[in-house]
Amino acid sequence: MVIKVYLATSSGSTAIKKKQQDVVGFLEALHVDYTPLDIACNEQNRMWMRQNVPEEKKPTNGIPLPPQIFNDAGYCGDYETFFDAKEDNSVYAFLGLPPPPGSKQAAADDEEGQEEEELRSEEEEELRELEDEEEAEEEAVEEEEAE
Repeated sequence: MVIKVYLATSSGSTAIKKKQQDVVGFLEALHVDYTPLDIACNEQNRMWMRQNVPEEKKPTNGIPLPPQIFNDAGYCGDYETFFDAKEDNSVYAFLGLPPPPGSKQAAADDEEGQEEEELRSEEEEELRELEDEEEAEEEAVEEEEAE
């Protein structure tokens, strides 16, 4: 999976530059492989980004501003949704990536997985007990009928 970050390298907006730096800096700090794609110097990148941002995520003028983040062709979000994921410690889920071993998110996922496994084991045990009871009842009925 390739994380693609659509950026404008020659943006005149300080706010856009700051948001782009925040996204890129955070991805680098997490050692997430990503590909920066410039929309200022490359018309194909700009058109692809504009066409692939979902309608409900586009601003009222219809033109999404960078940074826009994709996992391959799947849309992850813009700066605001990235920031929310960062605040919730769910950047890997936001990016559609598995958390690295030893991370807080991996530990939380492992704990969830263990809880689910325990529940599954309990359910399987209850099912076995019910099947054993039914089997015993059927044998009892068969014995009575045989007498």
